[in-house]
Formats: sequence, structure tokens, C-alpha cells
Amino acid sequence: MTEFLAELVGTMILIIFGAGVVAGVALKDSKAENGGWIVVTVAWGLAVTMGVYAVGSFSGAHLNPAVTLGFAVVGDFAWAKVPVYIAAQLIGAIIGAAIVFFNYLPHWERTKDKAAKLGVFATIPAVRKPFSNLVSEIIGTAVLVMGLLFIGANEFTEGLNPLIVGALILAIGLSLGGPTGYAINPARDLGPRIAHAILPIPGKGGSDWSYAWVPVVGPLFGGVYGAVFYKAVFVGEMGPAFWILSLVLVLVLFGAASVELRKGRTAADQLEEKIVS
Repeated sequence: MTEFLAELVGTMILIIFGAGVVAGVALKDSKAENGGWIVVTVAWGLAVTMGVYAVGSFSGAHLNPAVTLGFAVVGDFAWAKVPVYIAAQLIGAIIGAAIVFFNYLPHWERTKDKAAKLGVFATIPAVRKPFSNLVSEIIGTAVLVMGLLFIGANEFTEGLNPLIVGALILAIGLSLGGPTGYAINPARDLGPRIAHAILPIPGKGGSDWSYAWVPVVGPLFGGVYGAVFYKAVFVGEMGPAFWILSLVLVLVLFGAASVELRKGRTAADQLEEKIVS
């Protein structure tokens, strides 16, 4: 198996299980309907585990452009392979999403909620605040890539690593996934979003392209920063990239916080004016 095919197949498996559980929980008259967040996060963790088991020995099972780019930036992956891996991951995600569509064929028409249908394929924030949503995706993906490097630095019983990686995904979903649905993977969101746009899903509505940049830009920056932070703090390779990216991250964090705090103060002032009047 070539590395291109391995990344394609691995990402396809990831999306089949991951988007599949969302479809089961969200679509009308599914036996898993209303299964809840715990069901979704557990299945996503197992989805990653299965993808890594399937192709880890062939390509290293990145299954995520943020991981590929982060590893390349710190010198743990060849830059020449980056476009090949990312293309394979995106194609695999599209194919996986299409398979989920066919698996749930009778349920699309029964489901009237357009957002629920889109949510099977793409992430939708719980509170739509793009700047804050970007921060959540950056944090989640930075933790993901640092976690992968932590895992790689330790020795486990042969064959156990994919389960540990799945546990990492589960932990991120349970702890950090609430605000955005934790894309933490540009291919995981963009590929299925493309599939949503082109598949003949009854009554599907729009694909929300105005938000689509958040689960792409956030994970890419977060993945790079997570890898750079690990190398700087744990390995001692504290170069200019660490300081530059840290400054950018601080500006983004404080920028998002200032926006939300300013809105909070404005709302409080308006409420006070109403009470006084």
C-alpha cells in the first residue's frame, strides 16, 4: 500500500465511524437517535483508533493535515510529502462522508432539521462567535499534536499506541469539544462539508461556507503551535518560530477575550439603562 492510499483509506475509516455516529444520533428515526455527547465522543475516539490500526504501519496514520503540517514544521516529516498526505486525507474524508450518506439513506428525508443534516458532515459551533470558535479549535488541536508527541516519546506494549491515541481524542472531545464540536482536523470538516454540498441530500439547506474557514485555519495553526511548543519546552529547541507563534497566539487569545468582555459590558450597560429608565 502506498502512503497516499494509506492516508486516504485511514481518513475514510475515520469519517465513516465519526460522521456515522453523528448521523445515528442526529437523524430522525435512527435507533441511536438522541444518543448524546458521550456516545459521539466515544465513537470518534474509536474512529481514530481504527484508522490508526488500519494504516499506521504504512503511512504513520496522520489522518489530519494539522498533524502532517505540524510534524513537517518541526522537522519530523518530509515537506515533499505534505501535499500528498493532505490531498489523500481530503479525498478520503469526502469518500467516507459519502459512504455515511448511503448508509443512512431513508433517514435524510425523515429529518426536517437542516442543521442536524449539516452537523453529520461538518462542525457547527454551539455559540456562533467565529473569533472565539477559532480559539477553541486552536487549543484543541494544539493539545492533540502535543499529545501525539507525548505518546510517541513513551514506550507502550506493541499494538497499544492506537488505543492511547483514541483515548486522547476522547479526552479532547469530552473536555474541549463542547464549544465547536472539535473539528481539530481540517480534512475532517472540509472534506465532509464538500460532500454535503454535492450529495443529493433531501432538504439539506446550505453548507455554511461562511464558517468553514474556522475549522481549517484554527486546527492548522494549533497543530503547528502544538508541535513547536513541544519541541521548545520538552526538547529544548526554542527557536524564533516558538516566540513568533507564541506572540500570535497571545494576541488571538486576548483579542477574542476582549471582544467577548466588551460585548458583556455593553449588554450590562444596556440592562442598567433599562432599569434606571
